[in-house]
Amino acid sequence: MTPHESTQVETAEKVEHDRLWNVIVWDDPINLMTYVVYVFQKIFGYSTQLATKLMKEVHESGKSLVATEEREQAELHVSQLHQYGLQATMERQEY
Repeated sequence: MTPHESTQVETAEKVEHDRLWNVIVWDDPINLMTYVVYVFQKIFGYSTQLATKLMKEVHESGKSLVATEEREQAELHVSQLHQYGLQATMERQEY
């Protein structure tokens, strides 16, 4: 009987992480500021203080970066923001 040789091939898998994506909320003349604070709290779980800060940034600067996350999560949040009637987009984070 001949000895059986077992060969193992090791593969190094290079995992390239997707760049993170910024979720941006844009100012609009329709939604009340208190409503925007509520939506930020509901979707992102932000504290009243942080949600208010971001809402003021939207109101005063015309937009606010409200989250930076992986693509699928960013897409979900943009969709949720649209469902609440807010204008939102996402863009790749620059390194």
